Amino acid sequence: MTEKPTRSRLAQSVASIPPSGIRRFFELANSVADCISLGVGEPDFVTPWRIREAAIASLEAGYTTYTANAGLPELREAIAAYLSDRFGLSYRPEDQIVVTVGASEAIDLALRALLDPGDEVLVVEPCYVSYAANVRLCGGVPVSVPTTKETGFRLRAAELRKRITPRTKALIFSYPNNPTGAVMTEDDWLEILPVIREAGLLVIADEIYAELTYDRPFVSFASFPAAYPQTILVSGFSKAFAMTGWRLGYACGPADLIAGMVKIHQYTMLCAPILSQKAGIEALRHGRGDVARMVEAYRQRRNFFVKGLCDIGLPCHRPEGAFYAFPSVEPTGLTATEFAERLLLEAKVAVVPGDVFGEGGAGHVRCSYATSLEALEKALERMARFVQHIRPI
Repeated sequence: MTEKPTRSRLAQSVASIPPSGIRRFFELANSVADCISLGVGEPDFVTPWRIREAAIASLEAGYTTYTANAGLPELREAIAAYLSDRFGLSYRPEDQIVVTVGASEAIDLALRALLDPGDEVLVVEPCYVSYAANVRLCGGVPVSVPTTKETGFRLRAAELRKRITPRTKALIFSYPNNPTGAVMTEDDWLEILPVIREAGLLVIADEIYAELTYDRPFVSFASFPAAYPQTILVSGFSKAFAMTGWRLGYACGPADLIAGMVKIHQYTMLCAPILSQKAGIEALRHGRGDVARMVEAYRQRRNFFVKGLCDIGLPCHRPEGAFYAFPSVEPTGLTATEFAERLLLEAKVAVVPGDVFGEGGAGHVRCSYATSLEALEKALERMARFVQHIRPI
């Protein structure tokens, strides 16, 4: 007979965090036949052939070993050249860049390098579901900074300032934003920059969707001289180059912070897979035409899908980046979770309730338009019938 453990075998930090709300709906959608999934944030394009071919050539040439912990020098040089050319950023490949296993590892490394137990981290919400959980796993305390549809889900200085305490160590955000598609303008950054400087906050800027902007050029937070010394920029190859399965990301920042992140990386991952790194070099040097082609496709889908949502009675602000629409479901009288569950079971369309992305997401659902126009059209038809059935608008 097995004795019942006298205490939980899981660490409190692990036991206290909930499972991913996105994953729950992904698994639920898989159980529904003929379901159109708008739930997962993944490009529907296959990685461009030139990038796959570079990986194949590397394998044939025998590149099957570890690399330097911080990543192949030629990849770090390519990242530095890319960031300089695209966004006017300057980073030294030798000590200001670390290559990671996806942008997710870069965020984890940054938080672990920065936080001591009890440190508070301001988390701009709605946001990618892992931020608050990662803060807790590092012994920190996440503090929500909500954004709302009234401000286009852009961060405002007043909301930031009133949540800063003596324990506040860092701020984390993603723009272009997942799940809202919001993009911060240059004026937006200039409004919050003095608050960040005065409080001495370290900033983790997740810019994984930087290439996916549609109405204006992307402005990196780190491009402001006053922000640069306090910012760890996180990005990767998954979204822009359709390389989610390659698990390749990077972080750039002040040399002392990157050195701390590399130290943790040495003891955990050692290095990113060499074939992915070889593919990443090809992507940065010769893949920008492929990115432009995919961005144009996403732009057409956004225009079609967001108009369709508004036409069927689900008000939706115009997302300027990423590949998500974030319509309000309040006119139906259902909560976001009720709407998502019933839409899945009754109309066979999978979306994600907005409240899984934190405060500010209530009353909305996230819909990914990284799927074909045909699938989006079919999804809208099903959603229209569902909404009319729930409550004629």
